[in-house]
Amino acid sequence: MIERFKTNFFVKSSLISLYLALTIPIPFLSIDKLKTTSILAFLFGLYVIINITSDYVETCKNKILYKTSFISKTLGRKNWEISWKEIKLIKSLPTSQGSKVFYFNTNKGDNILLPQRIENFERFLLIVSKNTGIDIKDISYISPPWTYKLLTLLSVLMITGELFAFIN
Repeated sequence: MIERFKTNFFVKSSLISLYLALTIPIPFLSIDKLKTTSILAFLFGLYVIINITSDYVETCKNKILYKTSFISKTLGRKNWEISWKEIKLIKSLPTSQGSKVFYFNTNKGDNILLPQRIENFERFLLIVSKNTGIDIKDISYISPPWTYKLLTLLSVLMITGELFAFIN
């Protein structure tokens, strides 16, 4: 059975709402000659941010697949695919912010970043454990989900303040 894991809603919403909070004022503040250009740039940027937050992971009985969008590929992200048999272990490395990132280490010596910002992450980890036999109890999100919720809330408050200031 194929299961698809999309980018976590709160990760996606935090990035999109932050983009909106930072760029909504630009078309209104630009000079008349650049209004059309700034609106088009705003819309293009919105398209890009929505597109790059649409990557997903698929699992089936034989493999795991990471699929990126066209824009993500253009910006350097790559699709990848690993059969469950190729995964030797999952190793962790600390980040400068104090959390951990995890990598699938393959029999060929490749290290492939384990997706940590996907919906149903616990279900995904159970599938990984079931198919590889690797203990997953120490694997967690790269950042706690509340951080994305807080960023979304702050961004929405910024947008609300901008709209209020524009109306008045």
